Amino acid sequence: MKRREALRNISTLVALVATRTGYEAIAEAQQQTKIFKLGWLGTGGLGAGVELLKRELRARGYVEGKNFAIEYRFAEGKLDRFPALADELVRLKVDLIIVSDPNAALAAKNATRTIPIVFTIGVDPVAAGLVDSLARPGGNITGFTQIAEVLAGKRLELIKETVPKLSRVAVLWNPQSATAQQWKESQLPARELGLQLHSMEVSSADKYEGAFKEAIKARSAALAVTQSALATANRKRIVDLAAKFRLPAIYTRGDFVESGGLMSYGPDRAEAFRRVAYYIDRILKGANPADLPVEQPMGFELVMNFKTADALGLKIPPIVLMRVTKVVK
Repeated sequence: MKRREALRNISTLVALVATRTGYEAIAEAQQQTKIFKLGWLGTGGLGAGVELLKRELRARGYVEGKNFAIEYRFAEGKLDRFPALADELVRLKVDLIIVSDPNAALAAKNATRTIPIVFTIGVDPVAAGLVDSLARPGGNITGFTQIAEVLAGKRLELIKETVPKLSRVAVLWNPQSATAQQWKESQLPARELGLQLHSMEVSSADKYEGAFKEAIKARSAALAVTQSALATANRKRIVDLAAKFRLPAIYTRGDFVESGGLMSYGPDRAEAFRRVAYYIDRILKGANPADLPVEQPMGFELVMNFKTADALGLKIPPIVLMRVTKVVK
C-alpha cells in the first residue's frame, strides 16, 4: 500500500512538473511571438534616426515584422499637431512611444500616464517638466538628453575658429519651441568670444528667406542653427538658403551636413539611439521607466563638409581640422 501511494505521489508530482513546464514553455513562446507595437512621434519623415534605432534594436534581437512594428506620426514641423498625433498613438494602444523632440515628449506625456515613453531630446528634461530628476525620472517617461543648451556656446566657439575675423553671427531659433532656451544660452558665450549675435526668430517655414535677408542686412558673416522641430523638418531649405546667401553655418546634427551644410557639433547620434534601444528593450521586458535614470551623452562628433567649405572659399584652420570626427565629401 505504501509503495503504491509513493508511486502515485511521484506520478502526481511528475504530472505537476510537466504541466508547470508546459505552461512556462507556452508563456515563453507567447513572449517570443508577441509583436510589440511601438509608436514613433517625430518632427519630419523617415530619416537616419529611424534607421539607427532599427539597427540598434536588431542588435538586441528585435526584428521588424517578427516581434515589433512601428506606427509613425509626424508633425512636419507644426508644433500644434503633436497633441492630436500623440492622442492617435494612445488610441492605437501602442506598447511604448518614442519621441525625438521636447514638444513631442510633452504632448505624449500629457496624452498618457500609463504607456511608457522614451525620448532623445536636446533640452534639459527636468527644466522642461518631463521628469522629476535625471536619477529618478518618476512617472512613465525616461530617455536620453542631448544637452543642446549646454553646447550652444561650443558651437559659437567652433564657427569663430572656422571663419577668420568673425565678429557677427546670426542665430536661427524658434521662439515657440521648447528648445528656445538655446538662444538665451548663447548670450554669455558670445560676449566672451567677442561676437555680436543677430536674432533670427522663425516660427513658420515661410519666414525663412526673409530671416536670411535680414541677417545679411545686419552684416552677419556666419550662422548658428539651434535644434528645433521646425528646423529639422526644413533641413534642406535652411542648408540651401545658407548656401544661397553664402553664410558658413554650424548645426546641431550631422544630417544637416550630409544635406550640404558646412559643419555640425553635437552628441554622437549612434550613441543616442543605442541608448534609446536599451531603454526600449528594458521596458518591454518589464522595467519601470520611473526607475531608469535619464542618460547624458559621453561622446560628441564634429562633422565637416569639405565640398561646402570649398564652395564658400573657406580654408579650415588646423585647430578645427584636428577636432573633426567625421568628414562628408
